[in-house]
Amino acid sequence: MAYEACPHSLGGWAPVQLVGTPGRCAGRVEVFYQGVWGTVCDDLWDLSAANIICRQLECGRAISAPGEAHFGEGSGKILLDNVHCRGHEQHLEQCSHAGWFSHNCGHQEDASVICSGDWPELRLVGGSGRCSGRVEVFHQGAWGTVCDDLWDLNEAEVVCRQLGCGQAVSALGKAHFGPGSGDIFLDNLQCAGVERHLGQCAHSGWSEHNCGHHEDASVICSGDWPELQLVGGSGRCSGRVEVLHQGAWGTVCDDLWDLNEAKVVCRQLGCGQAISSPGGAYFGPGSGDIFLDNLQCSGVERHLGQCAHSGWWEHNCGHHEDASVICSGTRSLSGRHFW
Repeated sequence: MAYEACPHSLGGWAPVQLVGTPGRCAGRVEVFYQGVWGTVCDDLWDLSAANIICRQLECGRAISAPGEAHFGEGSGKILLDNVHCRGHEQHLEQCSHAGWFSHNCGHQEDASVICSGDWPELRLVGGSGRCSGRVEVFHQGAWGTVCDDLWDLNEAEVVCRQLGCGQAVSALGKAHFGPGSGDIFLDNLQCAGVERHLGQCAHSGWSEHNCGHHEDASVICSGDWPELQLVGGSGRCSGRVEVLHQGAWGTVCDDLWDLNEAKVVCRQLGCGQAISSPGGAYFGPGSGDIFLDNLQCSGVERHLGQCAHSGWWEHNCGHHEDASVICSGTRSLSGRHFW
């Protein structure tokens, strides 16, 4: 099928844009023709066509060519259908197509493109380091949060990958690391989990949400865990559990504390097997902050940061409830042996 040439003045080509994402290099394909912006149907849509869009926008190479209104449905005219490109074309309208305004589609079939360039900056706030915390996105000169609707490990995987923080360990909602302030930028994010950047995922649109900051989404990645120490025992492998957070050492409450949590502490410290998980400030009460309460581990985690808890500083304890651990890597305590 021969393509139709664009009747633009001075022989110009129809401009294209990508709409519905945090950046200019991913989104729903829209083409400007005869004074209006319109969409492209996903029939025959593939990476060859997507590559041409990315090349035309100077956005690198095409990573994906999703259909079915992946970045939301457009409105107005559907300008092109059955677009078939060989890959060498410099502009979309050089590809064969059904003719301008000729289609058998609805906007639920709008074509999209994800290119390799241009993604929003991310950070994680309120955790123990740069690889855990509340998800915040930089948009139009300000940092804002992400709502936890539909938030799961797929989205967390993308965040961890984008930040170079290893694998996603947990995808937390309900402002697990504390509520943010300012704008809530994104809601209903849906990632496949293989995307390299959060901007490759579908969402409701910038600032389109039905959330409050009590629903801010968070992530814990494998690349960053709170530093631990055991204090008051006979060596580094027994004592009161203390966690380094925001530059200070604090304790852990003994609510729900048992051998599962102790196993994780011993593993993280390279101290062998967990022998005992005493509570009640067994090695003496700490001072300063009580950072964690209601820790719940399965016992197989590599780091304490992989376990669920009430949130930083969220507790109903006193230091007389500080949690402790005795690992097999320490030999003696008051003349007793633990192996």
